[in-house]
Amino acid sequence: MNGAIFFSTKYGSTAQYAQWIGEATGLPIFNIKDANADLLEYDFLILGSPIIYHKVHNWKWVRANLAEIEEKPIIFFTVSGAPAGQKLDAWIADSLPQHLISKMHHVVLRGRQNPKELSWWDRLMLIIGSMKNPDPVASKEELEGFDFMDKSSIGPIVKWVRQLQLSNMFI
Repeated sequence: MNGAIFFSTKYGSTAQYAQWIGEATGLPIFNIKDANADLLEYDFLILGSPIIYHKVHNWKWVRANLAEIEEKPIIFFTVSGAPAGQKLDAWIADSLPQHLISKMHHVVLRGRQNPKELSWWDRLMLIIGSMKNPDPVASKEELEGFDFMDKSSIGPIVKWVRQLQLSNMFI
């Protein structure tokens, strides 16, 4: 089986993970903004997206390409400051069709946020969000930034890709 990585990014964390996954698997990498790839050429897909304002960043692209991707095995990775859990699951459920979510393998990757690199609007939204956040640790991270990037966290994705390439089965 052959596959490809399609990702969206806003500040670069998702692009970095896509690059690491591509290096580890040998799969081609496409930014959805400038992808000229034909989705029909690939047997399986790795889709990567940051979570921005509690929403999957590439949700419009996913919905626009749903007919081409919904029957393929999909490994979906999200990148954000949020850890795996109900909150992140709810954001994904609000962004993507349930039937697609139920068939994807989702891997949560933690990202990086440097307030100095953010647009003024994103900084403002983080300040407001931090004031409303009941979690003091998360509130502090929203204001001061964080760096949870970890190359080794792509391990489950690489493992699934190897299984797909070797067995032609989505595990």
